[in-house]
Formats: sequence, structure tokens, C-alpha cells
Amino acid sequence: MALNQPRSAPRRTSLLIDAIVIVGLVSLVFGVAHVAGEWREPLRPNVEIDLSPWALPKYALFSFARGWIAYFFSLVFALVVASWAFYDARAQRFILPALDVLQSIPVLSFLPGLVLALVGLFPHSNTGLELACVLMIFTGQVWNMTFSYYDSLKGTPPDFRALGKLYDFSWWRRFWKVELPVGAQGLIYNSMVSMAGGWFFLSVTEAFQLGDQDFRVPGIGSYMSVAHEHNDVRAQLFGVLAMGIVIVAVDRLVWWPLVLWSKKFNLDDFAGAAAKKSSVSLWLARSAAIQRIGHSFARFQSWMVSPKHAPHAVATATLSTETVPHAATGRRGHIGKWIYRILLALIAVVIALGLVQLVRLLSHVTPADWRTILADASISFGRVMLAVALGTLWTVPVGVWIGMNPKLSSRLQPFIQFAASFPAPMIYPWILALFLHFSTTPLQWGAIPLIMLGTQWYILFNVASAASAIPNDIRSCAAILRLDGWRRWSRYLLPAIAPGLVTGWITAAGGAWNTTIVAEYVQDSGKLYQATGLGSLISQATAAKNFPVLTAASIVMAVIVVGINRTVWKKLQAIANDRCRFGT
Repeated sequence: MALNQPRSAPRRTSLLIDAIVIVGLVSLVFGVAHVAGEWREPLRPNVEIDLSPWALPKYALFSFARGWIAYFFSLVFALVVASWAFYDARAQRFILPALDVLQSIPVLSFLPGLVLALVGLFPHSNTGLELACVLMIFTGQVWNMTFSYYDSLKGTPPDFRALGKLYDFSWWRRFWKVELPVGAQGLIYNSMVSMAGGWFFLSVTEAFQLGDQDFRVPGIGSYMSVAHEHNDVRAQLFGVLAMGIVIVAVDRLVWWPLVLWSKKFNLDDFAGAAAKKSSVSLWLARSAAIQRIGHSFARFQSWMVSPKHAPHAVATATLSTETVPHAATGRRGHIGKWIYRILLALIAVVIALGLVQLVRLLSHVTPADWRTILADASISFGRVMLAVALGTLWTVPVGVWIGMNPKLSSRLQPFIQFAASFPAPMIYPWILALFLHFSTTPLQWGAIPLIMLGTQWYILFNVASAASAIPNDIRSCAAILRLDGWRRWSRYLLPAIAPGLVTGWITAAGGAWNTTIVAEYVQDSGKLYQATGLGSLISQATAAKNFPVLTAASIVMAVIVVGINRTVWKKLQAIANDRCRFGT
């Protein structure tokens, strides 16, 4: 794995590229100011959404900002919580089950209470509604990133950790030089699918209405929702075009350069030499402004990761520590333990208050309600499992094909990213119109492909990430042995991608349950189409403000997801990590 790269000579600069970069930075500043101004606007009882195409750039900016603010917090959460669970055995027993539960709770279970609480906290501005949108997008992004990074921490080769101990790495240097490079590819691929998961519920979060209360915020999601309400096909097409431009621009300018950059961290001796740079990276490298920013970051990085002890001084440092007083270290450790205990106590208090409220709500659920919830849950369970199975049939071969062919990946990446990131609920009414030609109850079976539109990408991106990380020496051995057909899949490819595939299954199954709330309950031009299922029941309870049934249905969904995770997926993940990890 290439941890240090020789610094290349500065590239020839271009005044035109400098001018474009400066214009881009100035536009970024003005965009941030415009978004901040929208957050400070007075709270309005009704938000008028302009269906003119000229309003779309502003709406695209607002949606884009919400997605990336949510992604920033998702990334920080994933790195911190996954590391906490990996290094703290006591906390791990609570963190991993909590993550399972949180990823299984549907968006609509969070949304009503969260919106009402934040609006009450910020009654005079849009800040509460905007924060609610960001947090809802966050819940669609963070879980698979956290599981992916935790999985990479468990799969870090012991030799790398031993080298870090030999060089006396600090926690930051260990993170920056060992753990983050090992997890870079999985984290980037899961970041891409996380953004797709966040966009998926865009029309739900931006166009949220609770009974007769209007909690919409301006954005592409609310634009498409209003366009569907007015049956304005022209506005719908413009909304699809705007969303497509945002997705493709982000893919070309952000994700694809990061994917190529992450290739240098493959676990083989050739990764650093084989790493390529995107045309965008090479183009930006000719900007003097970017070069100065890069040099400043390099100096900051060198300062952050500078070792406390040189390799040849490790023995000396070890001897010298015997004479250093331990009072200060003991005092810091004592303070740290008390902070940890206080944090756990606060979490326990919050959980206790939540349980009290939970019991109060569940006391209003009748036995007939429970029977309906359990019957609907069994139907949704069948749809979810079938959607994951059908998604696996095509995503595994395609993911391997893409991951092992960088040139093909470069060509297909924009199309795959567009298909994965596009908020599928925006086009559900169009797909529903097609289903209506074959059945008067289109969602009973039609909900399955709608669920697939929101979940299959988790499997595809995790498989592609695992396939792209297969070391070159393993590929060479497979070529020398002339493995082909089923032998190639059973002895080489499936074991190689197994950790990524299981991670994809876990996140896809959790996402599929969440997707049922929009796949089993579709509104189009004032008409309501629904299928029998738990997702539909949750949507009905939200629309009717039936919070006891909403809570009970959400708990049942969470119990099912966590139960399957614990009894099936986690056991498969343990087998994949123990038997199919390179370098372990």
C-alpha cells in the first residue's frame, strides 16, 4: 500500500485555469451566503414553489447544500463512531446494536417528531425546517458508511498495525497512515451510494406535510412534488433534467477523481504505481491557486502526522519513558474516565425518557392494531427479501465486471451514478402509470421493482469496491491457473468479494425496509395508490397523525431488521471476514 508518494515537480500553470478556479471559489462564497440567507428567512406558514424552470438553479443549490452538509456530518459520524466501536469493547456491545436499530427505523418515524421539535426550537426562522431536512438526509447516508468503515478497521492487515506500533504512531498518525488508506476505497464507494440514499428521500423530506400543516422547503424535491400535484409534465421534465445535471456534475468533479485516487491504496505492491489521475485532477493541477492550497495542506499534514519518535530512537524513547513521572498521565486518564461515565449517564437518561414516552404511546395501540401490523409486516418481509434477491442477481456480475475493468468503470460511472443517485420517488408516478396497464392494484407486485430502485445500488457499489480492491497478485494467480466458468466464480471471485457483498446485503436490506414507506404508498395527481404492507401502514399513520400506530409499526420494523441482522447477516459477515480477507 502506498502511504508516501514522492512529490512531483510543479506543473506549468495556466492563467485561464486560474481565472476559472477563482470564479468558482467566488461563486462558492456567494452560494454559501445565499444558502445561509435562506436559513435565516422568517418561517412561513405556506411555501409557494415556483414551477418556472428559471427557479431551478436556486432550488438545485438549496438541495445540493442540504445533501453535502448532511454528508459532512455523516462522514465525521462514521469515522468517529466506527473507531469508537472498534477500540472500545464495552461500547461496542451497545454501539453496533444501536446502529442496527437506527438504520432500521423508517424516515417517516423520525420526521414528524423531529420537524415539530426543531420548528419549536427555531420558531422565527427556517433554520428548524432546514435542520430537519439535513438530519433526514443524514439518516439516509450515515449507516452504510459507518458499517463500511468499521468493517475496514476489522479487516486492516495485522502487519500494518504492527508496523504502526513499531514506529510508535500516535492515534492521528495511525488513523491517517494506516486505517484511512485501508478503508478509503470502501468508504468512497459507500459515500457515493450514501449520497444516492440521501437523494432518494429528497421529495419526502423537502415536501413534508403533516395533516394540514405545511413544512415544505424550496428545493428540487419539493419542485417535483408540486409538479406532480399539478400534473405539470413540462415542469417534471425540467426537474429531472436539473437533478441529472447536479448528479453528473458531482460525479465527474468529485466522485470519479476520488475513486481513481483511492486506487493507490490497494493491498498490493503495485497499487501506488498503477494509480491514475482523472482529467479534472490534472486540469486543476495547472492552477497556481490550487498548487498553493495543496502546498499549504501538505505542510499542515506533515505537521499533524509528524512522528513523536524517529524509528532509530524507539528503543531510546522506550527506556526514557521508564523515568518519566506518571502522575500527569494518570490524572488525564482519571479525568477521561469521568467524562466517559458522564457521557454514558447522559445517554442513559435520554434513553430512559424515550422509553417512558414510548410506553405512553404504545398503551394506546389496540390488539386489532397489533394484528394488522404483524400481518402487514409479513407481506412487506416477502417483498423486501425478493427485492434484495433480484437485485443481487444482476448487481454481483455487473459489480465485478465494473470493479475489475477501470476503463469500463470510467465510461459507465456517470450512468450508474445517475441511476443510483436519482431520487426514484420523483418518477414513481410515471412507473405507476405503466403498471396500471396490467393491473387495477398495481402496487401489490409493482412495489417490488420500486423497492429495488432504492436498494440494489448498495449491493452494486459494495461489490464493485471489493472487486476493484482485489490485489494484482491474486488476479495474476487466477490467470495462471486458467480459472474459468463456475470454478472462477466459486474459488476466486465470490470469496474475493464476499466481505463487500455481505456489507451490501446488510445495508440493502435495511434500506429496502425504509423504501417500503414510499414504494407501497404512492400519490399521483390527487389519487392514492397503496399496497398492503408495513410501509404503507406507516405512511397512512403519518398522514392521519396516528402516532401510536406509527410508533408500534416502526418498532416492529426495527425488530425485524435487527433480528435478521443478528441471526443471518452478521454471521455471514463474520464468516466472510474470517475466511475471505486479504492479508489476514
